[in-house]
Amino acid sequence: MTTVNLVAPHVERLRLQLKQLLELDLDDYGLAEQSTGEFNSTFIGVQLNSAFQPIYDSELGDLYGHEAILRPSLGGELPSTPDFAFTYAEQTGKLVQFDRVSRTLHALNFKQIYAENGLLFLKVHPKLLTSVAQHGKVFEHILHSNSVPTNRVVIQIQESQITQNKHLTEAIDNYRGHGYQVAIDGFAGHQSNIDRLWKFSPDLVKFDANLIQHAENNDRLRKALPSLVKLVKDLDAKPIINGISTQVQLNIAIESGATLYQGDFLGKPVAAKELQPSALFKTKVSTVRIAIAA
Repeated sequence: MTTVNLVAPHVERLRLQLKQLLELDLDDYGLAEQSTGEFNSTFIGVQLNSAFQPIYDSELGDLYGHEAILRPSLGGELPSTPDFAFTYAEQTGKLVQFDRVSRTLHALNFKQIYAENGLLFLKVHPKLLTSVAQHGKVFEHILHSNSVPTNRVVIQIQESQITQNKHLTEAIDNYRGHGYQVAIDGFAGHQSNIDRLWKFSPDLVKFDANLIQHAENNDRLRKALPSLVKLVKDLDAKPIINGISTQVQLNIAIESGATLYQGDFLGKPVAAKELQPSALFKTKVSTVRIAIAA
């Protein structure tokens, strides 16, 4: 996608607004509007783009939300990975700003699909939860200034990367206090995970992608999956089966009793303008349900 060279007045206003809210020097931060209406950012020499992967709800038979995924590149030419980009940001002492810039970019691009049903799922770097107070306050201002309410946003937290319960509890309470929903990401079914879920009472629980993928070839895990789904539901949380990459895995996810699904088989991460209608998902799920009923 090509980038518009002239800075439109509304983009300049947006850059100044974000400069103030994110406390950035405009020399360090570039925001550009692409020909599609989407935005990309350049920060600490890394170009950042957004991709969105759909999450579907079989009860609604439709979209539940999108997870925003960072697509970094060096100089706009050499693709990189989010892990590399965040590690580089940490090494340069700009991790907090980099995380906020990334989430801000996702929020701006979410407006391209805002009319759709569903929530915006955003990952927060684990180290921010231990180094920042009043979690979600700065981002709340950014969302509200762009007419996106916090109740449309789900903050994803990788609990396994945070060792201190106190920090995690404070972060979850702060986010909830600002109106966000909270999802614990990467649930693998271990006893330690289960104990912490009871303590934190998240709104949603995303299963580790390895669970559904291993369940395809592991009968014991396949039989255990419904119990794990029920356990999450007993916490008054919604389980999300993540990592679905084949028809068999979708069948297993449906049989488990979960109703929220995510994975490349249902839709790969793409730019907002490239997202496809959910008709394909409806066809796939209805086919499985007919087969199960039979």
